[in-house]
Amino acid sequence: MVMKIDILTLFPKMFEGPFNESIIKRAQDKSLIEIMIHDLRKWGLDDRRTVDDRPYGGGPGMIMRVDVVDSALKELKTKNSKVILLDATGEKFTQQKTVELSKLEHLILIAGHYEGVDHRVHEHLVDEVISIGDYVLTGGEIPAMVIIDSIVRLIPGVVGKEASIVEESHSQPGYLEYPQYTRPEKYKKWNVPEVLLSGNHKKIKNWRQADRQHSSKN
Repeated sequence: MVMKIDILTLFPKMFEGPFNESIIKRAQDKSLIEIMIHDLRKWGLDDRRTVDDRPYGGGPGMIMRVDVVDSALKELKTKNSKVILLDATGEKFTQQKTVELSKLEHLILIAGHYEGVDHRVHEHLVDEVISIGDYVLTGGEIPAMVIIDSIVRLIPGVVGKEASIVEESHSQPGYLEYPQYTRPEKYKKWNVPEVLLSGNHKKIKNWRQADRQHSSKN
C-alpha cells in the first residue's frame, strides 16, 4: 500500500527543499509514499483568488475562510481520508500519534496561516487539530513537515532495523534514547565511558537502561 499525503497550504514553495532530500525523497522514489502539495488559492474566490477575510467582531489580521477550505476538501477527500489541521490550539504531537498516523492510507494536512482559521473548520471539517508545541510559528507549513518526516520513518521499507529500534525507544512514554559514542576513544579530556569498552554485553545493557531511566526523570 502506498500512503498518500495531501497538503493544503498558501506557501507551496516552502516544501520544495525538505521533500526533495534524504529519507523523504527516497521514500517517494521507492513509491512507498505519495506527497501532493496544493496551493489553497486554487480554490480561492473571485479573480484575486481570495482565501481570507477580516474577523467578525473586529481584531487584527486576516482569517482563512471556511468555504475555501471546504471546497478544497470536497475535491481531495475520499472515504479513507483523515483530515488534520495544524494549529497551536490542537492536541500535542507525540511519537504515539506518529505511529497511529503512519498506518493510515490517506492523510490531508491543512497548514493554517495568518491570524488563524475560521473556527467552523475546527468544528465541522477536520478530524483532528494538532500542535507540535507551545510556541508561535508563522504558519502550519513547518509543523506539516515535522509530522510527515516522523511518519515516513515508520513506513515499512523506508529505514532499516536500527532506526526502528530508535523509534521504539521514543514510543515508550518517559524514556529517551541512551547516549551513543564512537571513535576516537579519547578526545581532549573527554573519554568514552569505560563500561562501553568492556565487551561485557550485560553490563552495557544495564548501563544503557539505567541512563535512560535517569534521563526520563530529569
